Amino acid sequence: MNYEFLGTASALALAACGSAAGTGIAGMAAIGAWKKCFIQNKPAPFLLLVFVGAPLSQTIYGMILMNAVMAASAADPTVRLAAGIFGGIGIGMSALFQGRAGANGCDALAETGKGFGNYIMVVGVVETVALFVMVLLLGILG
Repeated sequence: MNYEFLGTASALALAACGSAAGTGIAGMAAIGAWKKCFIQNKPAPFLLLVFVGAPLSQTIYGMILMNAVMAASAADPTVRLAAGIFGGIGIGMSALFQGRAGANGCDALAETGKGFGNYIMVVGVVETVALFVMVLLLGILG
C-alpha cells in the first residue's frame, strides 16, 4: 500500500476538519451575539461574519499542502505521509483556535461596538501559525 497517499488525503481532510470546527464555534458565538443585540434593540453588527469565515482559509492551505505532497514524488514516502498528517493537524488546530478567538471577538464587538481592529489582529496572528506550517512543509517537500 502507498502510505504517502494517506498523507495526501490527510493534509486536506485534517485542515478542513479544523476549519469546520472553527467556523462552527465562531458561528455559534455570532448567533448568540446577534441575539443579545436584538434583545437590547441594538443593531446587530454584520462584521461578525468576518470572524465566522476566518477559519475557512485553512482549508485552502490544506489543499495547497495536499497538492505539494502529491507533487513531491521524489520525496521519501514516509516524509510525504508525515508532512500530510502533521501538516494537516497543525493547520487544522490553527483553524480551531482561530474560531475560538473569533468567538470571543464576536461577543466583545457585539457588546461594546468597539475594538474590531484589535480582535481581527488576534485572529490574524493565529492564522500565521497555519501559514508557517504550510510554508515550512512546502520547503521540506521541495
